[in-house]
Amino acid sequence: MKLVPLGDKVVVKQLEAIETTKSGIVLTGNAKEKPQEAEVIAVGPGGVIDGKEVKMEVKVGQKVIYAKYSGTEVKLEGNEYMILKQSDILAIVED
Repeated sequence: MKLVPLGDKVVVKQLEAIETTKSGIVLTGNAKEKPQEAEVIAVGPGGVIDGKEVKMEVKVGQKVIYAKYSGTEVKLEGNEYMILKQSDILAIVED
């Protein structure tokens, strides 16, 4: 089974949370903040959304940073994903 986003939606998988602080303190499960960095898993086709032409600018495999309280969490076959609007993506992370 796979997720196929519609319109201007993007499916991402969050990257792992940081386990330790810069000073070396190990964080417990509750203290870890969910990262806002994710890998793009699937991209919708774009097109005309609410009367405006939307061109999809992200591609599968890219790492992105998204807005803190955006998207919808989805669990599928034991994996957790987020479905976001492309406009909720703030930046593409390039190596």
